[in-house]
Amino acid sequence: MSEVLASINEVIWSDWLVYLCLATGVYFSIRSRFLQVRHFKGMIQQLIRGERSPSGVSSFQALALSLSGRVGTGNIAGVATAIAFGGPGALFWMWMVAFLGASTSFVESALGQLYKTRDPLTGEYRGGPAYYLSRALAHTKAAGFFKVYAYIFAFVTVLACGVLLPGVQSNSMATAIDGAWTVPSGVVAVGAVIILAFVIIGGVKRIANFATIVVPFMAVAYIVLALIVVFVNAAQLPEVIAMVFRSAFGMDSAFGAVIGLAVMWGVKRGVYSNEAGQGTGPHAAAAAEVSHPAKQGLVQSFAVYVDTLFVCSATGFLILSTGAYRVFDNGAEDGNVIAEGGMLSATATVGPQFAQEGFDSVFAGFGSSFIAVSLIFFCLTTIIAYYYMAETNLRFIVGQASKKLIPGINASVGRVTTMALQIAILVAVAYGCINTASDAWAMGDIGVGLMAWLNIIGILILQQPAFKVLKDYEQQKKLGLDPVFNSSKLGITGATFWETYESDRAKRDTAGV
Repeated sequence: MSEVLASINEVIWSDWLVYLCLATGVYFSIRSRFLQVRHFKGMIQQLIRGERSPSGVSSFQALALSLSGRVGTGNIAGVATAIAFGGPGALFWMWMVAFLGASTSFVESALGQLYKTRDPLTGEYRGGPAYYLSRALAHTKAAGFFKVYAYIFAFVTVLACGVLLPGVQSNSMATAIDGAWTVPSGVVAVGAVIILAFVIIGGVKRIANFATIVVPFMAVAYIVLALIVVFVNAAQLPEVIAMVFRSAFGMDSAFGAVIGLAVMWGVKRGVYSNEAGQGTGPHAAAAAEVSHPAKQGLVQSFAVYVDTLFVCSATGFLILSTGAYRVFDNGAEDGNVIAEGGMLSATATVGPQFAQEGFDSVFAGFGSSFIAVSLIFFCLTTIIAYYYMAETNLRFIVGQASKKLIPGINASVGRVTTMALQIAILVAVAYGCINTASDAWAMGDIGVGLMAWLNIIGILILQQPAFKVLKDYEQQKKLGLDPVFNSSKLGITGATFWETYESDRAKRDTAGV
């Protein structure tokens, strides 16, 4: 099975996907005139002033929901893996894919908000790539093709988020817990399943409320303690930063003269962690209550910064400044060690242990427990976010298919398929706890890669509405207005939610409300 997974991974994560991620980020950054820099202030303002309603969560809750999917094992074990197999320079390429990916995140998230709909079963907002792929060009001759494309993406997302990706999170969580407290993986599996079952059955509102409390607290606590470790080792920082840049461009003989592995692992783990272009962010973006799609697009761009430039950087500097790293020459732990910091124990494996031993160098005996606790919260919230995304795409598939069924059984079909998904993700979590780390990561990479291929190609084709949204937002801001969206004014079709929103607003204005 390991060989099969590795072979599939090599095809999906070829150099072409790496180049596609970077090139798309460059293109969207240039076309948007680097909105990720120009609108940084607006990102913060929207988090503070965001709206909410019985159907939609606030911008901050949507950010927390998005971060709950982004901030997970990729920020700890993923960074360690990138450094181990791509050298310290992989951290630079993680920064680069985050900076460029912020513009990609805006485009996909603005589209997610633009083409969202209201779930007839729960009344909550739903949206994401499957929705904008099926709606954006519904009025053209290409409508049939994109409807099929949307189904394919929805199916892949249910498979990825419901089966392939949860195991990576639960595996890292079980590994960290076992390393800290010697708890068998079977016990971790049972505990995780019980906690997750309680939360995911509560729906998006409970998920968002849970994420709003847990994610900001744990992310801040993790960053603060990691920075304390880095400051204790402040004397190493100049050399660490120089080493990152030398390694990133193949100028450090200790890590080889070829930059291909640094780029590959930096982009691969960067996309896995910050999810820019993967198509996951638009799901959380669509759940938000805002008066203009660009508002939530900017908030989701900020989520990329938080994930990679803050959390991943904290892990990277923690590992490198303490010397808690090894670099292998063939992208696997069975390769030759070509460089190491000298801090790690002989038995340390790539993953959470790199960060655990780095913390232990300053907080003796505390590092393993702190990383284990961090991963418990990070991984659980990430799995919960995966479930929400899988459920959203399942709703899309069932909602489209049920139009051909007898109306009276539509609700029953929705409930049965949702229950099946809940069981599937809980099984995937339990299996991930007892699976090998290499197989768990391989399955996760396959899921991320498939979604990224489909979504990036889709948003490159459908980008025009997103830039109309951005231009309209900027024009209203220049006039000193709080931007309010009108899809008809911009000639955007298929945005049925916003058409209804405009109609309702006109009725309120006429009534003087």
